Amino acid sequence: MINVIYEDNHLLVVDKPINIPVQADSSKDVDLLTMLKQYVKNKYKKMGNVYLGLVHRLDRPVGGVMVFAKTSKCASRLSKQIKDGDFKKIYYAVVEGNIFEKGLLKDKLLKNSKTNTVNVDENGKDAKLYFERIECADNLSLIKINLYTGRSHQIRVQFSSRGYPLYGDHKYNKNCNDKSQIALFAKELSFYHPITKEKQVFILDLPDRYPFNIFK
Repeated sequence: MINVIYEDNHLLVVDKPINIPVQADSSKDVDLLTMLKQYVKNKYKKMGNVYLGLVHRLDRPVGGVMVFAKTSKCASRLSKQIKDGDFKKIYYAVVEGNIFEKGLLKDKLLKNSKTNTVNVDENGKDAKLYFERIECADNLSLIKINLYTGRSHQIRVQFSSRGYPLYGDHKYNKNCNDKSQIALFAKELSFYHPITKEKQVFILDLPDRYPFNIFK
């Protein structure tokens, strides 16, 4: 059962579970978009296909707050906010090592579609984020991340390339074991309601699991 945080005639805001793809992929596993369309169909007894616009994404192993648009008009307006920088995403992550206090990270990232991996490459697209260290414990650092661009695997690659890989990241952290879960969470989302224009802010608590819970 998906935790619905907020819902009206225009928006659907949910807490995405970990290890569920946002949309259908080669794994053929049930995806979040399909699940939410079925939720809307059942709740409102809709006939035929249900529209639900996907305006942003989270990597499969990452959980946290997401918004979906119930109409194409709302999807278009939210997408414009993303383009204009009015759509704000705050992540929390735990990286290995005692990272420096804060910083602006800027890189060019290039995706290899065949391997589904991303590398720092001068031929890639601009990627930018700002982070602040919240706390350090057990050679791990809890950090708050303000994401300015939404490149694939951006957070994971920008920190791993600097020697601070995310805890539990099976793609970019050579130290993680098979059972570890990536310590990356979409904690906060803010944007302007596409119809009322009022500012919307949604904030979730950090997951109650290791390594997030060592900082509580």
